[in-house]
Amino acid sequence: MSGAAASLITTPTQFIQTTAERYAYRRFGSGTGLPLLLLQHFTGTLDNWDPAVTDALAAEREVILFENAGVGRSSGKVPQTVDDMAAHALAFLDALGLKTVDVLGFSLGGMVAQQMVLERPSIFRKLILAGTAPRGGEEVMHLQKPSLAKHFGDPTLKGYEILQKIFFTPTESSQAAGAAFIDRLMQRQTDREPVSGSEVAFAQMAAFRDWEQVKGYRFADLKAIHQPALVVNGVFDEMIPVRNSYWLSENLPNAVLLTYPDAGHGSIFQFHESFTRQVSAFLASQSSVASY
Repeated sequence: MSGAAASLITTPTQFIQTTAERYAYRRFGSGTGLPLLLLQHFTGTLDNWDPAVTDALAAEREVILFENAGVGRSSGKVPQTVDDMAAHALAFLDALGLKTVDVLGFSLGGMVAQQMVLERPSIFRKLILAGTAPRGGEEVMHLQKPSLAKHFGDPTLKGYEILQKIFFTPTESSQAAGAAFIDRLMQRQTDREPVSGSEVAFAQMAAFRDWEQVKGYRFADLKAIHQPALVVNGVFDEMIPVRNSYWLSENLPNAVLLTYPDAGHGSIFQFHESFTRQVSAFLASQSSVASY
């Protein structure tokens, strides 16, 4: 059932109780498309989604924004592995009674999406993997490197302002897009989520380090994901370098790769009009990417 509003800016936050935890989520949109589950980035809450992305996608389908255990107003402790995060997300889908969905995972959410599809392939029709990495990827969220550490150590950056620096390139055009992105994140005035603290960050960083470990033959898990996949990134992503997206597209059996110029980790927000058109076309196409 759709949420009461057609926009992320106004749709109410809902909660669902499972045997494991109580999860916070937002659900809105309408149309004939399958529901689209959106999985969020490092320390991100429901309020870190860009309404320019969510609302455009919700014009043709329901979108479901989910907070994993310990994030925002979801109960429990933040898992320290992607596998455990995927287990929570699957429990959430089961509680909603959804049998088939598409999934869009951004950054950390893209790793969770891969694991979910591996564990329960029958639930998922298509997946969009944005700004993310395969298991065994490289340089995944190494925030200590100088290009990122200088921003995390800058006391003048308040609130969402740091995202403008780390999600976007230093060029004038990209920084202008970053400023517009920050403005959109602040459009929702009430019923906002608590900002993630150090406990969330430390647990999720542990999950990144675990995800970087090669288990068995490198990228072998990707060969088992046969769903059509759209892989997206900015060519200058400092947080999860674009070579990880190349590996995804090379090793997923049914993937297409889309990269944006003059863009970093937040390419899907910088180029939100193009991105949402591409996603809508991908989701509306026949089952194979060959027809996309």
